[in-house]
Amino acid sequence: MKKKIFITVLSVIGIITTVKLAMIYYNANFNPYALSSFCSVNDFIDCDGIAKTSEAQFFGIPLAYWGMFLYFFILLMLCVDKLKNIKFLKFFEVFKNPMDYIASLGLISFIISMSLLCISLFEIKKLCILCAFTYLLNLLIGCIAVDFKNGGFVKSFKQSFTDFVDAVKIKKYLIAFIAVAVAACAFLTYTSVSYKFAPQVKKQKEIDQFRGENKYKVQGNVLGDEDAQVIVYAYSDYQCPICPVHNNMMHKLAKDLKNIKIVHKNLPLDMSCNPYLQSPFHYGSCIDAKYAVAAEKQGKFWEMNNMLFEKKPQTEVQILDLIQDMGLDIEKLKKDANSAETALKVKNDIDDAYKAKIIGTPSTVIDGKIYVGLKSYGEYVECLKKAGAKKR
Repeated sequence: MKKKIFITVLSVIGIITTVKLAMIYYNANFNPYALSSFCSVNDFIDCDGIAKTSEAQFFGIPLAYWGMFLYFFILLMLCVDKLKNIKFLKFFEVFKNPMDYIASLGLISFIISMSLLCISLFEIKKLCILCAFTYLLNLLIGCIAVDFKNGGFVKSFKQSFTDFVDAVKIKKYLIAFIAVAVAACAFLTYTSVSYKFAPQVKKQKEIDQFRGENKYKVQGNVLGDEDAQVIVYAYSDYQCPICPVHNNMMHKLAKDLKNIKIVHKNLPLDMSCNPYLQSPFHYGSCIDAKYAVAAEKQGKFWEMNNMLFEKKPQTEVQILDLIQDMGLDIEKLKKDANSAETALKVKNDIDDAYKAKIIGTPSTVIDGKIYVGLKSYGEYVECLKKAGAKKR
């Protein structure tokens, strides 16, 4: 009886914790106006940050929901003796040794939890303190349920397996198990394909399609329609790690939609030309921006732009080494890149960005609305269609 009380208390605490985790997950992925949760303390202890990653789900279902299901199932196991006496719940009689099931589930969930902790610490490099708390709950539940004097966890696993085999030997329970298994597989297939509950995974998959070489690159100084009514201003930094993806998206938008024109704006986060920075950040992005402006004078802005994003040179020497075959007048390019006129143009772009409160890259301005950070390709398409863009 004491075991049941302790496990009941721990399971209820687990349900409360996973409900809170589910709320954090929802706010992080579905509510753009949500404030940071109490357990997002810094860059390392950051529940919100973990909730936004693709690792926060399994088969398209948030991990918080899986945890909730686990604790509810444990509570059901504690009530098996009473539930099986109810006529329409008689099937609970197949769980002959509920404590063995609970012990097995506690250990299995703890082992899975340790794997998740490793992913959190070494891949995501963040820690969710609520998640870590449930990991301890899982271990405690398993340890309380197990009978260490009578075979421990090995006995619990063997007994659970034996009970399951005995249950499926009964035809009606075998049919019921198959029906439940098929329904579960169908549901998990749906959630895995649709990402209904995991929009961050869908967005990440869309973003991954735009990594690497730009398949939609153009030549010259114009990206899109010269006389377009919808002007898109793309603020970028050539040393920004995610800006190449944004650049590739902008090129595909110009290919897929008409009545739009993409205008690149420089926002180098480099102290050598950005007076608003307090500490060094993207070294080399200022010289990159200047050479992009200089290339525009020779009608080769987008060629230079794509090269800078793909190769990410950080010095003038590196840039000059990479542009030998681009058909540019190198001496004129060097002179233009280091001119006061070019420095002023880059400065004006930076000033315009900060006046509009754009301080990060990539940022996109569509129809006067500012979108900071990287959106999915589909989101950009919808924004542009609302602004007047048409499908080609």
